[in-house]
Amino acid sequence: MADSETPLLDELEEGPWPSFVKEMKRAAEKNEAAKDLLRQLERSYVDKVGHWKHGGIVGVKGYGGGVIGRYSDLPEEFPAVAEFHTMRVNMPSGWFYNTKKLRELCDVWDKHGSGLTNMHGATGDIILLGTSTDHLQPCFDDLAEIGFDLGGSGSDMRTPSCCVGPGRCEWACIDTLELLYDLTMTYQDQLHRPMFPYKSKMKISGCPNDCVAAVPRSDIAIVGTWRDKIRIDPVEVANYANDGLDIVQEVVMLCPTRCMTWDGKTKTLTIEDAECNRCMHCINLMPKALRPGVERGATILVGGKAPIVHGALLSWVIVPFMKIEPPYTELKELLDKIWEWWDENGKMRERLGELINRLGMRNFLKAVGLPAVPQMVKAPRANPYYFWDPEEVK
Repeated sequence: MADSETPLLDELEEGPWPSFVKEMKRAAEKNEAAKDLLRQLERSYVDKVGHWKHGGIVGVKGYGGGVIGRYSDLPEEFPAVAEFHTMRVNMPSGWFYNTKKLRELCDVWDKHGSGLTNMHGATGDIILLGTSTDHLQPCFDDLAEIGFDLGGSGSDMRTPSCCVGPGRCEWACIDTLELLYDLTMTYQDQLHRPMFPYKSKMKISGCPNDCVAAVPRSDIAIVGTWRDKIRIDPVEVANYANDGLDIVQEVVMLCPTRCMTWDGKTKTLTIEDAECNRCMHCINLMPKALRPGVERGATILVGGKAPIVHGALLSWVIVPFMKIEPPYTELKELLDKIWEWWDENGKMRERLGELINRLGMRNFLKAVGLPAVPQMVKAPRANPYYFWDPEEVK
């Protein structure tokens, strides 16, 4: 690809950081679709408008989701990207691959697509960027041969994702990898055949550090936690203090619930666990001295999302603690109730959190059979009056 064809894109290759333009040019050396994509992108920079039409619906046999239709609005000028569909491929739990599988995946995409990938999309999928309609089914068939399935797209359960969990992290309170695999296999219909008012995202974090951003980025967040006390090693606490850590300023004063006290004379750290909100700040600062408790499970939250139709929402706690053990019956029964209520009451393109905002947390809790608990309270009541439902009055 001659530099003179894309002078505006060429500028993005300057500077110390890796450039997507450089990688697109490498793909363009052997792929016409990647070459025309560069040309169309340059044209978009000149015209200051994206030259893509509304995608429409394309897919593979038996699947309503997994393929995002994309068409150029300048097909005569850039024929190799007249059709440039994106395929979402369901990633392995925790994004663990071996080189053999990665090579097989790339071989399939070199055969059927542009060679351009995004490892990974915002939801977690392997994103294969750019193929034509006649290659969708053959590409899907070849992916299935090497053990890959499509992910979610459209108004369905989007591909669930999780952190690396016990595979690499000492803080994991639940087996995120096994849970993700089980839920993905259980909810194949919800994943591949759009049936909901809008998309439903599920993310699983092994601990409150929330490395997959489940709380702000998913409609249903499963976050590992513990129910008993934080384990304290007094000797290691003293070692941190002796090594120069200012425990008062850096640990105690930065605790969001101020549930910690420090006795500098005896070098004793005390935690009022009933007030702890499991933020992990103290554990992250003193990993040798503090550890999560031993009675472990997960907090279930709902309603998080990025700003699309309405503004961004953070998730609400609906179950402060739930044991997470195979076959995950309690969790699955709750998921079924949540989706049923949302499916019956949600408007088109209305996310779960937006529906709860519209109809109220009270109606949501009644529908899914959960009691109200203090952890659900977002702010104190502004109205001092309480109104009873008629059926609650004897």
